[in-house]
Amino acid sequence: MEYTIQKLARLAGISTRTLRYYDEIDLLKPARINSSGYRIYGQKEVDRLQQIMFYRELGFPLETIKEIMANPLFDERKALQDHLEHLLEKRKQIELLIKNVHNTIENLEGRRNMTDQEKFIGFKKQLIEENEKKYGKEIREKYGDTTVDASNAKLMNLSEKEYAEVTELAESINKLLAEAMKTQDPAGELAQKVADMHKQWLTYYWNDYSKEAHQGLAQMYVDDERFKANYDKIAPGAAEFLRDAIFVYTGKGKS
Repeated sequence: MEYTIQKLARLAGISTRTLRYYDEIDLLKPARINSSGYRIYGQKEVDRLQQIMFYRELGFPLETIKEIMANPLFDERKALQDHLEHLLEKRKQIELLIKNVHNTIENLEGRRNMTDQEKFIGFKKQLIEENEKKYGKEIREKYGDTTVDASNAKLMNLSEKEYAEVTELAESINKLLAEAMKTQDPAGELAQKVADMHKQWLTYYWNDYSKEAHQGLAQMYVDDERFKANYDKIAPGAAEFLRDAIFVYTGKGKS
């Protein structure tokens, strides 16, 4: 079946302006242009748009989506399987939070006594499970099971105050990173403040800090597409800029 740009936009629940933009950046080209000058999309384009929307739902920037789908090794079936796993993980996280809310309601009604630690355990477990699912294999290969397990245990033992602090710190790092990138100077004052804040953030999770481990983590932010995509949501090139800032901060210098 074929669709005009208006019909495909209605089918997908997006605007024709979005489809035109995808065409302009070579992310989704129409199958053909008819004699009246209208864009016409076929089944192949419909399937590609579905993949694009899956990636957008997961928070990937358009440039990253374009790189992934342009890769000759791109496997549509594997991509769908990855999407399914992400959605199942998201459902699991939602169910965990629902349970936490139910427990909190029972606590407010006097039918249950919740400790302060229990009030945040759902969020901590969610964070650990999400990180294990996304990055566990790579992190464990790089740092070893003992180090990762110790880091997870330290997170679970954070007090309410500490948990609030590390959450706020992570948000502050992202905001300041966006500002620092405007200077285009990884060695500048703002960028080095970001690197120092990143070190502080790590100390909430790591029992022992080392410059070498900090450098290795920063490089992994660039080398691993998932880490890179996460930072590049802040701004294109954010992963590289943060890596360079950390390298300067730890004395390694720009790679």
